[in-house]
Amino acid sequence: MRSRIIYEHLTLGTIPSNALYTDLSSYYDLMCADIDYQAQSSYVRRLHQLFGNSGKRHLDLACGTGPHIRHFLDFGYQSSGLDLNQPMLDLAKVRCPEADFILHNMCNFTVEQPLDLITCFLYSIHYSDGIENLKQCIAHAHAALADGGMLCFNSVNRNKIDNRSFVRHSAMHDESEFVFSSGWKYSGQGEQQFLTLSIEKHTDLEKQMWNDEHPMVAVNYDELSALLEPYFEVHIFEHDYEKILPWDGQSGNAFFVCVKR
Repeated sequence: MRSRIIYEHLTLGTIPSNALYTDLSSYYDLMCADIDYQAQSSYVRRLHQLFGNSGKRHLDLACGTGPHIRHFLDFGYQSSGLDLNQPMLDLAKVRCPEADFILHNMCNFTVEQPLDLITCFLYSIHYSDGIENLKQCIAHAHAALADGGMLCFNSVNRNKIDNRSFVRHSAMHDESEFVFSSGWKYSGQGEQQFLTLSIEKHTDLEKQMWNDEHPMVAVNYDELSALLEPYFEVHIFEHDYEKILPWDGQSGNAFFVCVKR
């Protein structure tokens, strides 16, 4: 994974991979302050009631600092989280002390007891960089689920990525203004796309900038469905956390509900 950080007025150089999630992990929740974690979690709970096996054993892949897990615990699930970055898990444990957390790669994880629900929010399924890694992630999720268990995740269709589009928001923290922006980049060919992330921190005396670029797996929905269907009954929905609507076949963001065969 390639990652670069620039400190304006301070230094210029490179840092290890996963910089945003380790060196800058304390900023992660601030970066995601505009995300409605409760709406996302409630949406999946409704889907699980409709399509799931009524069990309560839950694992959140790429759980980050655990905000989704907090809601699932409050819903009565026996929730746990998995992530590749220990600083994120340390923050998650503070937020969810009753949950178990696993430091591991989501492409080759195993569990001691079968699960009823596996979630992977915020397009994190794409961190399975490369089709082969994505295949492994799907296979290991299938193996970890109990009969009738459900895998849920959101995804972006590589054929619909607009390289000019990005989202941006700002927040105040410790008397500093932070500006966050992110966007997808895809060259138009191959199985790799990039998530570009930037953070600006403004104070009265200086400006700091962090810029990260993360390679992620690029798939279209026909390819993704073909990878899933040997293992799961696949349902695709519009990326709308307020309404459960079938995917219209056109939009570039969708939510996948996969029930173990």
